[in-house]
Amino acid sequence: MGGEALVWRARHVAWEIRRPLVMGILNVTPDSFSDGGAHFGEESAVAHGLRLAEEGADLLDIGGESTRPGARPVEAEEEWRRIGTVVSKIARKDDIPISVDTYKPEVARKAIRAGAVIVNDVHGLRDPEMARIVGNSAAGAVVMHMQGEPPTMQREPTYIDLVAEVIAFLDRQIESAGERGVSPEALVLDPGFGFGKTPAHNTELLRRLAEVRSLGRPVLAGVSGKLFLGTAPAADGRDVSKGGSATAVAAIQRGADIVRMHDVAGTVRLLRRANDPMRTARESARA
Repeated sequence: MGGEALVWRARHVAWEIRRPLVMGILNVTPDSFSDGGAHFGEESAVAHGLRLAEEGADLLDIGGESTRPGARPVEAEEEWRRIGTVVSKIARKDDIPISVDTYKPEVARKAIRAGAVIVNDVHGLRDPEMARIVGNSAAGAVVMHMQGEPPTMQREPTYIDLVAEVIAFLDRQIESAGERGVSPEALVLDPGFGFGKTPAHNTELLRRLAEVRSLGRPVLAGVSGKLFLGTAPAADGRDVSKGGSATAVAAIQRGADIVRMHDVAGTVRLLRRANDPMRTARESARA
């Protein structure tokens, strides 16, 4: 991550990204892809979020609707019922910045009022109202690329030039968001691993991730639980290789500034090892 540090602004928070950031995932859903509803209850969710902060997460991403392949949408009222108290309680108990994982403007608006500072939108701010909410509140936003919609996105996704198409979409969304009052410094770009992409697409995207950074904004890699060529899937199709932590390190080495992870402790541990030249030298000497 050499060169000039990129700045990400989200309401009262500002990062000069000189080291990789770890975004901890907190799914408050009964049917999420990687944790199967383990933190669906309010108290369990709050406790897990605070635990992720203790483990070294730089920010939390709280979601109330599963976006796994084939997932059914939930109404905004139900989504907010799941996450509203969780967002407000964590915001009161810890100063860790909170992101809300939603594509619904009404949920984003309520979450920002409750203490969230970032909107993580799998629809990439395609809804003009969502962009206006982000702009008017000076919140940060994660703009993600997705081909199709979660219920159908994994049905034979095809591209002529995967990376070029992802970059073109993200570039358009930066411009479109700016027209609705969103500062470029509020935006982080997510190429959307696993969202309308096969394992071969994910592998190609990882290999060429530095090209996405050419747009001049920080890049987030959501690689936790995603399949790549050569990874061994679990029975439910997840990548179980150390919770994806090794893939997160690979993403950072290829240009990612932020990794979105379930296994925060394991990822933080691996990143410390990867960034410790003395440890690396010692391990090479022992090999």
